[in-house]
Amino acid sequence: MSAVAGRAKLVVEMLRSLALLLAIAPVWAQVGGLPPEWEIRKQLTVIAENAGRFQPVLEKIDVATWKNAPSGYAGQVDRVRTELAYLIATIKSLAEQPERLTLALDAYFRMDSVDQMLRSLEVGIRKYQNPAVADLLQDLMSQGATDREQLRQYIVELAADREIQFRAADEEAQRCRTSLSRQPRPQPAKGKE
Repeated sequence: MSAVAGRAKLVVEMLRSLALLLAIAPVWAQVGGLPPEWEIRKQLTVIAENAGRFQPVLEKIDVATWKNAPSGYAGQVDRVRTELAYLIATIKSLAEQPERLTLALDAYFRMDSVDQMLRSLEVGIRKYQNPAVADLLQDLMSQGATDREQLRQYIVELAADREIQFRAADEEAQRCRTSLSRQPRPQPAKGKE
């Protein structure tokens, strides 16, 4: 067998190894720390539904009736409503593609941002509108803390899973490079003399 044919055979072997590695990656996810995809989708659907529970409470907020309240509250209510809609859309997208770490991070950061805005808004509601509405909002925020912690844990597990996959792929690539480097170099064809 010529050196070129040997290299071609090795490259084919490397490609088969890589294809096998990519094919079994989803199985590793279930063996490792990640729950099955159906379970993740179910959890994310529940989180989106829980986030949607804020909308009726936000509709009860009427900043125009707040006497002596800072004008910034009006804009804050609009921003919270907008961010909440983006949060719900992001979580739904993540439920469709739960393997996307970027979507998971986006959902988590949006969830954290909405929580911070709601905490500020809750103070204004309590002071300028109705303490009962503020209490309702606070109860929903407490439930949202559990959802945020579940999402955070999922992100940690997803990132750990990706690290394992990348490490395995890197080790396989290193093994293939080593095999290639040990192959004898093809000899230049000798011309007719």
